[in-house]
Amino acid sequence: MIVSASRRTDIPRFHFDWLLGRFEEGFALVRNPAVRTRVSRVILSPDTVDCVAFWTKDPSVLLARKTELDRVCPSPYFVQFTLNAYGADVEAGLPRKARLLETFRSLADALGPDRVVWRYSPILLGGAYDIAHHMQWFEAFAARLEGSTRTCRISFLDMYPKIAGRMAALGFVGVPEEAKAALALRLAELGAARGIEVGGCGDGALDDAGLARAGCIDAAVVERVAGVRAKRAPGGARRGACRCSPSVDIGTYDTCANGCVYCYANPGTSAAPCGAADPWRLRRYDPASPMLCDELAPDDTVEECASAKLPEAPPRLF
Repeated sequence: MIVSASRRTDIPRFHFDWLLGRFEEGFALVRNPAVRTRVSRVILSPDTVDCVAFWTKDPSVLLARKTELDRVCPSPYFVQFTLNAYGADVEAGLPRKARLLETFRSLADALGPDRVVWRYSPILLGGAYDIAHHMQWFEAFAARLEGSTRTCRISFLDMYPKIAGRMAALGFVGVPEEAKAALALRLAELGAARGIEVGGCGDGALDDAGLARAGCIDAAVVERVAGVRAKRAPGGARRGACRCSPSVDIGTYDTCANGCVYCYANPGTSAAPCGAADPWRLRRYDPASPMLCDELAPDDTVEECASAKLPEAPPRLF
């Protein structure tokens, strides 16, 4: 089983104590976001977990407490580090880029470049953030990250209905397929010049550009990191298909305080603007709770979630 921590929130940055507690106790309770009364008891033990994929925009806490994490983490892990070319108008809660670049390089020194994946995602176009801006900053980032990562995943913003209105109000527009492909190809060339393979997942325009057809939680990365043969996504050969290996996410929506205006995981409320975490839910944060910023209700149904271990990968000759 591959554990995702988390597409729904930035666990390494904001909920690290909770994460360590879940690994120590060997399980986490995760509410089904679509059917709220269904709760999974996800077993987090070396007998069930093959690899952990962390998602974060600032892994400085993880880096500082790596020794604690290594002691309790049930499996090998890798970190997906999102580093974008936006200012505080788009990503309000993040440190300055110079500090994030330093953190990235330090994390790669600690883990190795195979275990740190750079995410340049999502790509927004509008206002000052035009194609020239993205090319300039991507090239600058790639130069600084040369030798610190081998892979980069890019994507363009999906205009989900819940965010389409606010993105349009901020001047961001949908990107035509041809423009996506052209920019993606140029970014891939800039990455390749620095030894970084740029790939895309779930977007036909990226496939048309000839980018590596790789998942966010990519089977090849999991194999290198954990030495297991991860399952490929069903239908992953199709144009625009998601190529992520199956995983179990242990996060909770609306619990991230990074403040990104494009975020679909934090819909926003009257008390917390779109892209900001709901303070009511964050007030429920308890590092000792088995469920992140939540608790069991009387009508909840709990089902155990534990998968068989993945098979070992064959020996690599090169």
